[in-house]
Amino acid sequence: MGLLDRCQELFKTASLYEVLGINKEATETEIRRSYYKVSLKVHPDRAPDDPLATEKFQVLGKLYAVLSDKEQRVIYDEQGVVDEESDILSQDRCWEDYWRLLFPKITVQDILEFEEQYKGSDEERKDLLQLYTQHQGDMDAILASALCSSHDDEPRLGDIIRAAIKDGEVEEFPAFAQESDKKKRARRKRADRERKEAEEMQKEMGLGQEDDSLMKMIKQKHASREQSFNNFLSDLEAKYSKKGGKSSKRAKK
Repeated sequence: MGLLDRCQELFKTASLYEVLGINKEATETEIRRSYYKVSLKVHPDRAPDDPLATEKFQVLGKLYAVLSDKEQRVIYDEQGVVDEESDILSQDRCWEDYWRLLFPKITVQDILEFEEQYKGSDEERKDLLQLYTQHQGDMDAILASALCSSHDDEPRLGDIIRAAIKDGEVEEFPAFAQESDKKKRARRKRADRERKEAEEMQKEMGLGQEDDSLMKMIKQKHASREQSFNNFLSDLEAKYSKKGGKSSKRAKK
């Protein structure tokens, strides 16, 4: 079965771009960033309950290999086909190693600096309004996807959205403007429960002491916020890791 057929079977679309949630005009950086975000969701270590996780992860690796190769991308864009016999697809490659080459580790200091610069920035505002439009004002979905944020940031983020609505920058969606108090209380209750679970997890993992582990630090700051974690690291990879073309060449050696 070819790559496009596998995409249809596993991701319900034969479009390589749709699998990554981007359009045909996406830049190399956008493709790389989207590949990272989607691959994190299906990585076998991060999706142990999904029996198809390994297959999805491998297909995503092949998909990215095609779109990150200029010649292969041109063929796909113009003809809508993938050269299954090309070297990038026919060679026996460990897609886990390929992924690691593309996305080297980020330091804790990188994360702290990014968060400090991101909060309150024009970039945060732009991303927030994009999420607001994408989710049509659903604050549950917005808060689950917003970078570097927790439930405590809701008042601040809400003010940004309301100001943009007032200025006519974004549409006023009923889900936001008419959100019930019951839904707000449920969100607060859920956040409190997640915070309590996170504290218990920290105690079990012995996180009271200093630990320079990236994973543990993120769990300590954003435990139970898996989607936010994925998006957070994805943005960091795009900002701090090497450019896609250069890394791809290393992977082909």
